Amino acid sequence: MPIDPICKKIVPDDTPYSTDYGGKKYHFCSDWCKVKFEHLEKSVIRMRRSIPEKERIAFGKLRKDIIKPGICTLCGACSATCESIAIKNEQPTLVAKCTGCGVCYNQCPRTITTEEGLVGKMRNAYRARSGVSGIKGQDGGVVTSMLAYALEEGLIDCAIVTKRSEEEPWKPVPMIARTYADLLESTGSMYSHSMTLSALMSAIKQGWRSIAFVGPSCNIDAVTKMQKSPYGFLNLFMRANIVKMGLFCMDTFQYEGIKEFVESKDLKLEDIESMKIRKGQFEFQTPEELKVYPLHELDMYRSSSCKFCTDMASENADISFGGVGTPKDWTTVIARTGLGYELYNEAVDNGYIESHLLEEREMKGALNLAKMKKIQMYSLQRRENI
Repeated sequence: MPIDPICKKIVPDDTPYSTDYGGKKYHFCSDWCKVKFEHLEKSVIRMRRSIPEKERIAFGKLRKDIIKPGICTLCGACSATCESIAIKNEQPTLVAKCTGCGVCYNQCPRTITTEEGLVGKMRNAYRARSGVSGIKGQDGGVVTSMLAYALEEGLIDCAIVTKRSEEEPWKPVPMIARTYADLLESTGSMYSHSMTLSALMSAIKQGWRSIAFVGPSCNIDAVTKMQKSPYGFLNLFMRANIVKMGLFCMDTFQYEGIKEFVESKDLKLEDIESMKIRKGQFEFQTPEELKVYPLHELDMYRSSSCKFCTDMASENADISFGGVGTPKDWTTVIARTGLGYELYNEAVDNGYIESHLLEEREMKGALNLAKMKKIQMYSLQRRENI
């Protein structure tokens, strides 16, 4: 005999309360259960329609990303929102044809599908480039321009940035920038770790009280923890105001590894004018030409910590920057806190930065890259023994 899908009571085949949905007939014990069911199913239909066509995902992806790796919590969200899924043998199982509507994947608590989940909290997102002649940064020169404004207006005493070593080309060296000339030394991206925390601690010990700190998510997270830790440096950090300026980051590489790779291509580090990772390629600009190599060729030199990092967009920063989604020579900017928002817009109002609100299609570029980094956690092996 049929079972009422709402109250789970057994009902006779000839009950006067029944309805057809999705090619299947459902029976109910009362009109109340029938109305309740119809309301719930209409909500599911609306949900399916609200998911854009490009974001519709088949059950196979939920199986691959969540179920097979053992990440599933058995909460039942997928089976509760799709009649083609049931919990069997303690795991979600497809029991009817999948329509690829994407509801199961989007409702799962272990998947990451929202903007905030992918790039963190944000107040506003912009497309920006420098408004100062002479500044040539990695993309739009926005970080350098913003720091120049803050220094020249006396809003900060110094900035913690990274420059290239004079002895070893392209080796990152942290520095305390106190002048516009110092800032120009730090333009351009380097793809090896820079130990900027030592420079920050030095600046605080020297008595600088308003400091801009520039770094990728791992360095930003270190500052955040030092500020909040109950076992932190209270006597230092209580005296310093730090604005955290985060850099988008997918990967970093061992310096000696980059050097070895470059030399294997009959190039010299000292001859390279700029480096950039774009669309799965590592670009090396020389005076004569642009050399481009598949990024996977440098996998053996990738920092091991990057395999466990899921934060592309420096989510704990006050404001984040990266050359993702926006056109060439522009920077994607995500203002997160009131401090980051105010400082950025002050620089815009004073002509240091040219700024436009980020368009939806541009934001998708950043979201897609962030998602690539977030789903690294799906491939991590579970510890069998604690």
